[in-house]
Amino acid sequence: MKQRSVRSFAAAVSVMTVIVSAAACTTKAPNGTDDRSSDEAKIAFLMPDIASTRYELYDAPLFKARMKELCGGCAVLYQNAGGDAAKQQQQADSALAQGADVIVIDPVDSAAAAGTVRTAQGRGVPVIAYDRPIPAVKADYYVSFDNEKIGSMIGTSLVEHLRATSAKGGLLQVNGSPTDAAAGLIKKGMHSAVDSSGFDLLAEYDTPAWEPGKAQSWVSGQIAKFPGRIAGVVAANDGTGGGSIAAFKAAGAAVPPVTGNDAELAAAQRIIKGDQYNTISKPIKTVAEAAATAAYAFARGKKPRGDTTLFGTPSELFTPTVVTRKNIGKVLVGDGKPLKTAEVCTATYAAACAEVGLT
Repeated sequence: MKQRSVRSFAAAVSVMTVIVSAAACTTKAPNGTDDRSSDEAKIAFLMPDIASTRYELYDAPLFKARMKELCGGCAVLYQNAGGDAAKQQQQADSALAQGADVIVIDPVDSAAAAGTVRTAQGRGVPVIAYDRPIPAVKADYYVSFDNEKIGSMIGTSLVEHLRATSAKGGLLQVNGSPTDAAAGLIKKGMHSAVDSSGFDLLAEYDTPAWEPGKAQSWVSGQIAKFPGRIAGVVAANDGTGGGSIAAFKAAGAAVPPVTGNDAELAAAQRIIKGDQYNTISKPIKTVAEAAATAAYAFARGKKPRGDTTLFGTPSELFTPTVVTRKNIGKVLVGDGKPLKTAEVCTATYAAACAEVGLT
């Protein structure tokens, strides 16, 4: 009996050794699920809103295209939160439930997104902060443009123009969403230009959810409050800039120089027509492809290093370009540019396009 027990124990140990060895050879995805290689990874791409047209028209298609080039068998789980932070949290939870191996998130609310980072990382799923940072926790990676520099570029460009034209009066500053950490960086950059400009800052506004309609409503009130005294408007993006311009037109007042950011199609048309002074060209292809490359690296178990650190997170920050009527044909519109001449220079804008050499 004793000898048979020893043999039985030895056999059991042998079986266990085989099981453990087999388990050790099993391929595990970053989220801990078995039997899926990095070439079958699921990448969640969670965008914040539709107030800015860029996410649906550019970011998502470009990210998907690059992922397909890198990994034909990978799946992109794309969702847009429509400006709702709670909805974005639900979308992140859904992506994790579907077995997402990496989450790429452009947060509606940078503070609320900290919960998403903690939950994902707790399950072994790396998180890439996209476009907007998540300061409260350390994401695994951050890909964006230098938002503070963008704010500085927006403001400096406007101030230099106002000085060159001997403009009189003060400035309005229309910031982005108060729940967006990137908006906070842009705001800081704009202040660095405005506060030392010599132009009085008449008033400023943090635009909830970046909504153009709310920016328009606020600017309308300032037009009534400071009649004839507004020399320019430093707006944080094309949506708030467009809302500001609409407010002046609705009031029957002359539109002063107004800034923007994101190089949206409508903004390009406003610049060509002379309604908007500038925008910021941020080749979204650059940041979308960088995020896809980083996501694929994480899916293969590799950690991108980045070229700098922001909020304790390894980061890739790209430098954009200021676009005005003077250089729009060189930077933004035309063959090989982010926007095609045919889509910008419709019949309504044909004459203005001809003036700036876009035909």
